[in-house]
Amino acid sequence: MKRVSQIGSGKKVFVGMSGGVDSSVSAAILKKDGYNVTGVFIKVWQPDWIECNWREDRRDAMRVAARLGIPFLTLDLEREYKKEVIDYMIKEYSQGRTPNPDVMCNKHVKFGAFYDWAIRNGADYVATGHYVRTRQGHSKTYSLLAGTDPNKDQSYFLWNIKQEQLAHILFPIGHLNKTEVRKLAKDFDLPNAEKKDSQGLCFIGKIDIKEFLSHYIESKPGKALNTAGEEVGHHSGALFLTIGERRGFTITKKTPNDAPYYIIAKNISKNEVVVSNRVQDHKDSGKSSLPGAVTRVEIRDVNWISGIPVTGKNVQVRSRYRQQLQNAKIENIDLGASKATIEFIELQNTISPGQSLVIYDGEECLGGGVIR
Repeated sequence: MKRVSQIGSGKKVFVGMSGGVDSSVSAAILKKDGYNVTGVFIKVWQPDWIECNWREDRRDAMRVAARLGIPFLTLDLEREYKKEVIDYMIKEYSQGRTPNPDVMCNKHVKFGAFYDWAIRNGADYVATGHYVRTRQGHSKTYSLLAGTDPNKDQSYFLWNIKQEQLAHILFPIGHLNKTEVRKLAKDFDLPNAEKKDSQGLCFIGKIDIKEFLSHYIESKPGKALNTAGEEVGHHSGALFLTIGERRGFTITKKTPNDAPYYIIAKNISKNEVVVSNRVQDHKDSGKSSLPGAVTRVEIRDVNWISGIPVTGKNVQVRSRYRQQLQNAKIENIDLGASKATIEFIELQNTISPGQSLVIYDGEECLGGGVIR
């Protein structure tokens, strides 16, 4: 296991500091271990109608840097963030898909523009406060591993990291759980030790995604149908809803004893969703007649982190953050088109085009792709 204290001291590290506890403790650990640490706050685009919070986050990051006695810089990546994260997200939703903006933020901003800028400016390493780990094999190939804390593991969002980057990326808190990180923040006497974790869209903060999208995409209420095609309720707009979701629609024809309803299919052209309260029953039956149920899926824009696995390999996958890992098999890999086909051992009812399907072999994240 690659631990930062074993790499050597005196190396130059640019730490992405958001003003939160995780990135602050990461900077403190690296400073303690003798690295030449510089804190970098990444400024991203925010719409005019959202209450500005980046200045407050930047002040928190500056206070931590001052407490640690390290240089502090601000890197303006508004243009990159707007194009690669926000515009991409709006485009995907407008076409009926469900993108993952945090995946794109990591790919194009944190380990894209920020990483490239840091290396150009003489950094030996880039560090972030992600709950993931790395391991160097005998052949000098690096692997990306899930964080030790299963409740905080963020490997799902990092499947786009390249092999050549891993040799220059540090994750100082990946071997810790959140309680230990909080304790270290107090031990280091950091001014933001009690700050709450941020929630919501990457960098922008706590905001309802449907409210955000409503400023850029017109979507109208529509019908919610059962699997027989009968109208059983209504929804707030099919474009904003995701297969597997339990919110955003109202069931008007139900009994007090009904199980929770889930969205199992969408018809964008008709602005309709299909809902069911028998998803688990159907999954257990092994049948595949229910709309939205699949036994295999094709993923595009595939990235393999530590080498291309063999076809037929048994793996575990998840299509949503914190979803329980599902057993699967790699059915086919098309390197030329950056595609792969994954076959599930059990029927899946919550696969949604546009989301990331991330592939694991035990604790190792092999890579992933975007569901077609």
